[in-house]
Amino acid sequence: MSSNVGLTTPRGSGTSGYVQRNLSTLRPRDNAQPYPRDFDSIKHRQRQPDKDILEHDRKREVEVKVFELRDRLEDEGVDEDEIDDQCGALRRKLEAEQARSNGGGPNARNLKSHQVHELAKAKIEESEKLRKALGISRDYEEGSHWKKQEERKLEREKEHAKGGDRDED
Repeated sequence: MSSNVGLTTPRGSGTSGYVQRNLSTLRPRDNAQPYPRDFDSIKHRQRQPDKDILEHDRKREVEVKVFELRDRLEDEGVDEDEIDDQCGALRRKLEAEQARSNGGGPNARNLKSHQVHELAKAKIEESEKLRKALGISRDYEEGSHWKKQEERKLEREKEHAKGGDRDED
């Protein structure tokens, strides 16, 4: 044994007495906090959906239906030119339907949890409807009412102080 490392005698211990460093231990990290503790300074930001991903999903939905039609027609033994014509017509029809119903937006109830961009878009639309229903302006800042009240109070105090100065003259 050297430098008090290991067992004084390895007899009966089932080991050779050689001591290794435990590489699987987790060393404490520096004390930096991952999140700020001042929650008032954090402004709520809504997750913005990626328009490219939304467009890709919309196109993919159309192509899945077209592929299902193509597969079914090939199983029935329809001529290749006829299949191409029917698939093109279905594709145009589905794209026209999506263009008409695009204003409705995604319904959050029908979405899955992995469809984060669709969920974000639905949430933004829901928030916008609520904002319009309550008559809240777009540039509204949370807590601005209290700031305005404080400003009015300060103005009244200044006017009162000016009015008190005039009475002394």
